[in-house]
Amino acid sequence: MLTHLRKSHPAMCRQWFEELEPLSVASGQFNLRTQSTIHREYLRRSCADAFNDAARTVSGRLLSVRFLGPDEDWSLAPDSGPASAGVTTSDSMPLEDDSDAAIDPYALGPAPAASRPDAASGPATLSEAPGAEPVPAHAEPAPTRPESGNAIREPKPSRPSRVVIEQGSRRDDALVINPDYSFENFVVGPGNRLAHAAAQAIGDNTAGRNYNPLFIHGGVGLGKTHLLQAACLRILERNPATRVYYVSCEGFMTQFIESVQSGQMSEFRHRYRDVDILVVDDIHFLAHRDRTQEEFFHTFNTLFQAGKRIFLSSDAPPEEIPDLEERLVSRFKWGLVAKIEPPCYETRVAILKTKAKVRGLELPEDCACLIAARVATNIRELEGAITRLQILSTVENRPIDLAMTRATLGEASEPAAPAPSLQDIITAVTDFYHVRLTDMQSKKRPRSVTMPRQVCMFLARRMTRLSLEEIGGYFGGRDHTTVMHAVKAIDQRRKSEPDFAETLASIEDRVRTGRPF
Repeated sequence: MLTHLRKSHPAMCRQWFEELEPLSVASGQFNLRTQSTIHREYLRRSCADAFNDAARTVSGRLLSVRFLGPDEDWSLAPDSGPASAGVTTSDSMPLEDDSDAAIDPYALGPAPAASRPDAASGPATLSEAPGAEPVPAHAEPAPTRPESGNAIREPKPSRPSRVVIEQGSRRDDALVINPDYSFENFVVGPGNRLAHAAAQAIGDNTAGRNYNPLFIHGGVGLGKTHLLQAACLRILERNPATRVYYVSCEGFMTQFIESVQSGQMSEFRHRYRDVDILVVDDIHFLAHRDRTQEEFFHTFNTLFQAGKRIFLSSDAPPEEIPDLEERLVSRFKWGLVAKIEPPCYETRVAILKTKAKVRGLELPEDCACLIAARVATNIRELEGAITRLQILSTVENRPIDLAMTRATLGEASEPAAPAPSLQDIITAVTDFYHVRLTDMQSKKRPRSVTMPRQVCMFLARRMTRLSLEEIGGYFGGRDHTTVMHAVKAIDQRRKSEPDFAETLASIEDRVRTGRPF
């Protein structure tokens, strides 16, 4: 079954799919146990159709896949609560009325006929490997869990379940936390170090009540959602009873409007205020929404005063969100406001390798470097490149190489302009500041020389792939710490002095275009 999934849905498959435990085939359902509630909900919301198709294709029967949590009893009837939630079929017809005896649990994987236990209680298999060991005839069936105390009950409408993302199986407005968005799969770089440290401190419970609310902002596709979900995953690992409600700002607004129209504001407020952690993505969509801002203000106050945590993400810092009430701006800044900036070249390479590893994909170093050089602004574009490569590799049944990478990138973008050289940078800087190269390579330290030298180092680090040691070596054999100091000094001055920032921009434009000053 997994083999079929990898062929038909390669971009969907994850390494942790191997940890799924097959339980039984009964009443037209193939029961699979997941390792965590997060995995269960993710599979139900995002992978149900693909698993159903694979089960039917491999078995030749109209089966549906039933995802169970670690504490759910597979022997319960399909209609006995949330254990059956997420069992979907892509066909309009009902499942075949097969008796238990007519269902072969080994239809999803080969096994000797003599070794097959009762179809209703025997274990199924996810593997299609022909070399699978037969199950002995005397093997004990998988132990069943007691019916009492282990079944997960349907949460009451007025109170979210202990892991509120379970509402996603009943409500389209609730988001599901992606198991891939963990701290282990997040690549830390200069542009996201502060946000990562804060989210990890909250997830590890080392921040106490600090950093509340946690407000992460930055451009599209830079990892804001990843960090928020990683913090939630870490918290749920420590305490599965934590009630987390994860929703987009659009979902919040939609629910608010529907609740006002239907007169169900009490249920709406219970849903958002009776939680331990409220996570709202894209909070900047509150702009120009006066009544929605009013309701979120009261929700925020209720949670904050009760000592509950609030995680927010936005494309802009609080003070730059248009028409956001001042009282909300001040509250968003009570905790920690952390910015995520676009990743540097080295970080992009590391991100590509991590994304490929999560998918079980072999990505050569030169291919990762090529993608990182071509895609410079958006992590989602990096992931999209990985997806295209994975699909192409599966279709052509050959490993990823540089030629395949070039072909894949060529489908989405024009060939990149050649990267500027260090000599191009030095020529532009010396022309602008009217200094000689020999002076910048010497030990001289007057400001008229040190400033152009630092600018060269900053631009070389920014525009080329040269290492710190290589850059320092070109300027009189200076070590990497000198280069780091120069880059930091120029960057700080660029941020604090608009005129100097314009000067740097003009020099950089001269380097890229070759136009005279």
